Amino acid sequence: MVDINSLLTHEFKRNIGLLNEEEQKQLLRSRAAVAGAGGVGGLHLLTLARLGIGNFTIADPDVFEDVNINRQYGAFRSTFGRNKAEALANMVKDINPSADIKLFTEGISSANIDAFLQDADIFIDGIDFFEIEARRLLFRKAREKNIYAITAAPLGFGATLQTFAPDGMTFDDYFGINDNMPQVEKLAAFAAGLAPHPYHIKYMDLSKVSLTAKTGPALALSCTLCASLAATEAIRVLTGKDKVKPVPHYTQIDLLRNKYKHGYIWGGGKNPAQKLKKWIILKKAGSSAA
Repeated sequence: MVDINSLLTHEFKRNIGLLNEEEQKQLLRSRAAVAGAGGVGGLHLLTLARLGIGNFTIADPDVFEDVNINRQYGAFRSTFGRNKAEALANMVKDINPSADIKLFTEGISSANIDAFLQDADIFIDGIDFFEIEARRLLFRKAREKNIYAITAAPLGFGATLQTFAPDGMTFDDYFGINDNMPQVEKLAAFAAGLAPHPYHIKYMDLSKVSLTAKTGPALALSCTLCASLAATEAIRVLTGKDKVKPVPHYTQIDLLRNKYKHGYIWGGGKNPAQKLKKWIILKKAGSSAA
C-alpha cells in the first residue's frame, strides 16, 4: 500500500512551494505511459519520477549499446546489453520504491497498445524519430481513450514541444500526414511540424542527416531540455495548474541561437508554409547519406 502522505512529507517535500500539496498528491496518484526509454524517453521517466509521478507504464524493445552513451541517460557500461525499459524501471524504483511500474519490453504494436495505455492519465512520446507508424498508432489510440499526448523532440541545441488534446487537432492533421504518403515524406512532414522555425539549419551539418537511412545527430543537452518541457506540460495536464495550449500551438527553443517561440500554425499540416517546409526537408535530407 502506497503511503502518499509519507512520500509527501519526505521524498517530495522540496517540491512543495512550487507545487501545492494537493497538486503533489495528484501527481503521486497519476500514471504516465512512456513509450521509449532511450535519449528522450529515459530522461522523461527520471524527471517525472523525481517530480513525483507515482505510476508508470514503460515500453521499449531495444537494449543499451555504446552508440547511446552521448545522449541516453540510462546508458552506462554497466547497462550495455540490457533492455532499456527494464533498466529505466530499476532507476525509477531506486528513486521511488513504491512506484507501480508496468513493462512492455516487446515494444508497442496493435496487439498490445490497449494494454499499454490502460489506466494511463497521460501519454508521453519518447520513441525514435524515425518510427513514424508506431507514433501515429500511439497518438491515435491515446485520442480514442481520451488521454492527452505529449511529444518533445531534441533538435540541434534546442527542443520542441507539441501537446495533443483528445478533443483537439489530430496528430495526422497537425503534421499533414496520410496513409498514402511514402515513408520518407511522412518523416519530412513530421520534421516540418516539429520545427516550424528551423533555427538549427544555420549550424547543423545536413550531410549527417538522412531520412532514408534513418540517421541524424542528437545531443544530451537537447534531451534534457525535452524532459523539462514535457514534465512541465505534464503538470499542466494532470493538475490544471496552468492552461494547456494544444496543437496547433507549439513551443520551440534553441539555446545556441537564444531563440524562444511559442506559436500557432493555422491549419496545421494544411498550412501552405508547412507544405513548403516539408518539401525543402525532403529535398535536403530525403536521400542524403549519413
